[in-house]
Amino acid sequence: MIDTQLITTSTSLEGYRIVSHHGVVRGITVRSRSIFGNFAGGLQAIVGGKLSIYVKLCEDTREEAFTLMVEHAEAAGANAIINMRYDANEVMTGITEVLAYGTAVRVEKV
Repeated sequence: MIDTQLITTSTSLEGYRIVSHHGVVRGITVRSRSIFGNFAGGLQAIVGGKLSIYVKLCEDTREEAFTLMVEHAEAAGANAIINMRYDANEVMTGITEVLAYGTAVRVEKV
């Protein structure tokens, strides 16, 4: 099981030695906001300030992609992920793909 402490955007983990690489791992999800969510988001946009409906959508989407990436790494036999990144692309208007990816590795405490 990957400890969330063992996921980093760095290329190494302080205090650990990489003993094997298990390749690139990823988690991908595609999301859209419902018509009701878009309506509520539109109302929030009129008032101004933080658009909490869209913030929640983005947080939930990134969390799902992150979880899928961790599951992929665990299935590959890794206990850590280095060089972790997010990417997002609009597939079509209102539909966004979010990708979490990194390098799956097995590490040992030094």
